[in-house]
Amino acid sequence: MGGVHGKDRDLSQTKTEVVLRVDASAFGARHDQFEMRLDAFLAHHLSWRSRSSVQELVRDGFVLVDGSTPDKPNGSGAPAMDTRPGRKLRHGSTVVVVIPEPLRAPVTSADPGGVVVLHEDPAVLVVDKPPGMPVHPSGRYLSDTLIQRVHAIYGAGYELEQGGAPRLAHRIDKDTSGIVVIGRHPEAHMELRRQFEQREVEKEYLALVWGLPQKDGGAIEFPIGQSRVSRIDLKMAVMADGAPCRTEWRVVERGRDCALVACKPITGRQHQIRVHLSAIGHAIVGDKLYGPDDALFEKSLEGTLDERDLELLGLPRQALHAHRIVFRTPHGGARLEVSAPLPRDMSDYLDERR
Repeated sequence: MGGVHGKDRDLSQTKTEVVLRVDASAFGARHDQFEMRLDAFLAHHLSWRSRSSVQELVRDGFVLVDGSTPDKPNGSGAPAMDTRPGRKLRHGSTVVVVIPEPLRAPVTSADPGGVVVLHEDPAVLVVDKPPGMPVHPSGRYLSDTLIQRVHAIYGAGYELEQGGAPRLAHRIDKDTSGIVVIGRHPEAHMELRRQFEQREVEKEYLALVWGLPQKDGGAIEFPIGQSRVSRIDLKMAVMADGAPCRTEWRVVERGRDCALVACKPITGRQHQIRVHLSAIGHAIVGDKLYGPDDALFEKSLEGTLDERDLELLGLPRQALHAHRIVFRTPHGGARLEVSAPLPRDMSDYLDERR
């Protein structure tokens, strides 16, 4: 695959551009028959970014394309801007990704800036993500993300070649705090992803919910699908023809008007815990999408939440915390269990209601 200019690379330095050359054999195709969309090619290389985020990079002019192919080795000369995400690439084409200034990692010291390392070995990094921090750049959150901080601390900068920077093995929402597992090299990342996809990873979340559950625990098995009535595309809902779903839960502590519950998602649907808890009448404190009114979610995007809205929410973010995880280490298969303590905002809220 293509690489960054220069043989000896200082991995502590942020790269300003990355050169990628299209090789059909890497995708199992014949050179003379290969064709691929530009956004799909970039999504393959920039796996830590979402497809829509990659398309924004192209449309915003941060991607240059040279149409060189074996039959036209000189192509069109120097790579030129092409703002069409669907532009077709051929074997031999050259793509240059210019890293825009806002995407460069803001952390330059060994201080991860609020990201606590819970476990570290040559293959795996487990961190405690603070609330309010996106795990990777997407949409309007292009800077100061978890993966950027990890890249800055662990010396990989924005090395986008195969085999460079640490990669997320899974994701949690921006406002959800707690454990995130990261593979430090490609083999570790692939094995960790396999464990998550095969549901071999045991996860437990802590949530502060409105009201006091009558039972001490149980299982919620409502099927979930994309909501057909909400204006918000990403909102999920319980529906008869949804995907099978199971969440096991138990009460950890009861307050005056809220409870701390532990939840184990047996399946891994989008927003599963939030949807299930809301469906049994115990929405998560601070949840703008599944709480008292999803109009609060739209107001939060616009930055127009007022004091009354915040009082209604209880907390400015959903009180959901990835508390505990159990998986097998990629380098030996040993069982590894890691936990992250309840964050200050959730513990303070609970203290006030004991």
